Amino acid sequence: MSDPAATAPRPPVVAAIIPALNEAESIAHVVQALLRLGIHHVRVVDNGSTDATAAIARQSGAEVLTEPARGYGAACWRGLQDLPAAIDWILFCDADGSDDLARLPEFLHLTREFDFILGARQSSPAEASGVSWAQRIGNAIATTGMALGWGHRYRDMGPFRLIRRDALERIHMRDRTWGWTLEMQVRAIEEGLRITELPVRSLPRQGGQSKIGGSLLGGIRAGAKILSTLAALFLRRRPRHPLRQT
Repeated sequence: MSDPAATAPRPPVVAAIIPALNEAESIAHVVQALLRLGIHHVRVVDNGSTDATAAIARQSGAEVLTEPARGYGAACWRGLQDLPAAIDWILFCDADGSDDLARLPEFLHLTREFDFILGARQSSPAEASGVSWAQRIGNAIATTGMALGWGHRYRDMGPFRLIRRDALERIHMRDRTWGWTLEMQVRAIEEGLRITELPVRSLPRQGGQSKIGGSLLGGIRAGAKILSTLAALFLRRRPRHPLRQT
């Protein structure tokens, strides 16, 4: 008789990458939550903080890297460099404590069937309560643009996402700014990744100030960035592979 343990799928080996800029009030909560959930490789990328973010993250059990070039994508890219060979999934989440990390076991369960699992914050009014008006507008622009340009309707463009490492390497991410999440979703469509979205809550910030949604100017800049990124991606659109998603 065969040993069931020998045929059981190997659990995913996950690295969490957390870009951080002045999140000293919340970073310990995020790092410790991930460690409690069994994510043993947690990288915080300090993107120019002037507070104690890096020191607190290190004390909390994270590996801390520094990326002096400002930009969400630049920090994410730095976090991907020189990962151990054993890592086969990459988790991205925010440093402000707004991601619903309690849903992570469900994300991990979905790795058996999908290559890219996105936390969708706007599946219901209750789950979208922590999403600012600027983020809602930006998400509407982005998801509508992707539906029109690439034929796939996402529900959100949230930061909480899990992607297979080899799939992410095929995507060849270029953006080093706030267009990072949008580019990943577009390229996932083009590469024919198995895509799904999991409803999540958007929790209140644990501290600090939003870099985008906290001001009118930040919202305008984010909207302009989304439109320019969509245009650039559309102009260099690649032939679309068959999709296998639900």
